Amino acid sequence: MYGHFEVPSLKRSPEGNVPPTRFGKKVTIILLTWNGLDYTRLCLDSLKPTVIGNNVDVIVFDNGSTDGTVAYLRTLPWIKLLTSHHNIGFVAGNNIALAHSDPASDVLLLNNDMIIQQGNWLHLLQETAYQAPNIGIVGCRLCGVDGKLHHAGTYIYPDNLMGHQIGGLETDVNQYSFIREVQGIVFACAYIKREVLNALGGLDSRFFSYFEDTDFCLSAIQAGFKVVYDGRVNLTHFHNTSTRVNNVSFWDMYNKSKEVFRQKWQLPLCAQYENGVNFRSTVNLPIYGYAESAKNLMLSLDQQKLLVSYRYLYGPGTPIGLEESADDSDQRILFFRNREFHPGYAEIVYGQGDAFYRNTGRYKIGFTMLEVNGLPAEWVRQCNLMNEVWVPSHFNAATFRASGVRVPIHVIPLGIDPQYFNPGIRSHRMSDRFTFLSIFEWGERKAPELLLRTFARTFNLHDNVLLICKITNHDPSIDVPTEIRKLNLGPMSSRILILHNNRIPSETMGSLYRSADCFVLPTRGEGWGMPIMEAMACGLPTIATAWSAQTDFLNENTGYPLHIKGLVPAEARCTYYQGLQWAEPDTDHLSFLMRYVYEHQDIARARGLHASQQILTNWAWSRSGDHMKQRLIHI
Repeated sequence: MYGHFEVPSLKRSPEGNVPPTRFGKKVTIILLTWNGLDYTRLCLDSLKPTVIGNNVDVIVFDNGSTDGTVAYLRTLPWIKLLTSHHNIGFVAGNNIALAHSDPASDVLLLNNDMIIQQGNWLHLLQETAYQAPNIGIVGCRLCGVDGKLHHAGTYIYPDNLMGHQIGGLETDVNQYSFIREVQGIVFACAYIKREVLNALGGLDSRFFSYFEDTDFCLSAIQAGFKVVYDGRVNLTHFHNTSTRVNNVSFWDMYNKSKEVFRQKWQLPLCAQYENGVNFRSTVNLPIYGYAESAKNLMLSLDQQKLLVSYRYLYGPGTPIGLEESADDSDQRILFFRNREFHPGYAEIVYGQGDAFYRNTGRYKIGFTMLEVNGLPAEWVRQCNLMNEVWVPSHFNAATFRASGVRVPIHVIPLGIDPQYFNPGIRSHRMSDRFTFLSIFEWGERKAPELLLRTFARTFNLHDNVLLICKITNHDPSIDVPTEIRKLNLGPMSSRILILHNNRIPSETMGSLYRSADCFVLPTRGEGWGMPIMEAMACGLPTIATAWSAQTDFLNENTGYPLHIKGLVPAEARCTYYQGLQWAEPDTDHLSFLMRYVYEHQDIARARGLHASQQILTNWAWSRSGDHMKQRLIHI
């Protein structure tokens, strides 16, 4: 069935006695080879320091190589070599190697196109595996030689039954650097505890190659084990090397395995959803502030095992007449978009309050926010047509209630993704000067003139400072460079760097924050204050106005709240603000705070790191999902 293979005895290293291991339990590392000698040589050269002198076995199963791989492997006394005369597949080869592993050892499956450059990689994987008895499988962070992140765990949906790599092909800025539970990992590097192998046996022999790793992970979860990803471990992966060097059809093998997987797992994957929710918003209007948070709210609902269906909220005849692109960068959003609305589920409209009339659900939830001290009458009217209203902050709860919203109001906080916003994100500094950063859309509410003028009068050219302003402007009637020139900022204009309408991928925004020393935003009002929270999550000391929604998470312990002079008429082109008020920031206090942070950098840095711990612990999107699920269960 498997063809002929040889099983030589394990050859001992000529160094003599093996010194005491650093590992708490013996590990057997299993590699498969099928041509690709150059990759195998690189892999084993990088693996050798992990093996020699430690209680680690290496078994290499060769799947019928014809390029000199077997001859090379016979020269390595520190491996056990098994060979087949022809390719019997990834699954069968691994199962034979597993049968020849020490039955008392854990096993690590490793591709032969990996390069190991981290000395403690195996120690960390084993450490994670034994953090809890029910952890069964541990994977790690895989990056390509192209500087891209390739793998931070996997997910698979019943919608198309195709495995998807979390973080796949994103620019590597050290995102996903934490330990976390996942649905699956790729078996390019997989630490498997012996208890899992004893419970499940080997890989499912119905698979030749592909899907066997997802299948094994799901089977382990079904048996009560956890699959965990350890982002502290980074390996370099060349990716799909065997199919490339052997010139074989990837899709032929993939589709055969997919059909086996479909028959085994489609129904169980569908059954994992406890209930569902219909969601109307927008995810692909870059000029619209709700888009990015709408994506994350839906993903957090999905992680709570709720079946999410999505429809675009706007279009011709609505408050925003634009059509939405269906070009979803996240495959999960495409799944949500393609699902039918379920008539029995509650429906959430997440958008402006004058679009709540678009809610057609049996139980209607309107989810919105506003940056001023009240609501337009039409918003109040449409809020009162809902069964309940959700707002992200206690500030909004108070202003909505005071404006006449009579239906129940619940605070559902927004959040940040700790994987992309944390102090470990890699920075790319633009200057060695102490750098203030501000991120905003040009307009009256963000008070850009107050920030720029205050910076220019607070510092002089003898101060080693820089202000970076990432400015977005979608109003063709406004020319931002001209507006800045009108401010007559004097010599300090040379210390202001304007990033005007620069498109930065969302996965690298944390890198921009980490490239600064302090975040500052003298806003006149926020419905939530996402850039403020993102900056705090990244560990930046943060100066922002002590009024509106951000007061839920910004205080004297977590940042530098900016005093206000009082409330003033909200004069802006936005019609929603007519007759309402917002805050006027105190520019003298802004000047004091900017100077203080610059002159007390160690104190400010410590406060920023304290704030990061608070945000990462208490304000992740998972918290939003939990709040929403609890409300939906109650409903």
